[in-house]
Amino acid sequence: MIQDKFGDVADESGAMYFSGWRCITCGEILDPVISENRRHHHEPLVGRSRKKFATQLG
Repeated sequence: MIQDKFGDVADESGAMYFSGWRCITCGEILDPVISENRRHHHEPLVGRSRKKFATQLG
């Protein structure tokens, strides 16, 4: 991993650049926001089915 600077034109906070780490082998990017999101990631609930909605044409 190497430290790198990244541009983010879609950021609503006004920040155009952020620092992070980039893997020189696979290109994965890691920064404090990504780390925090991964730490608080919840697995999907098991056994819950999706509601099915259909529209009949004709």
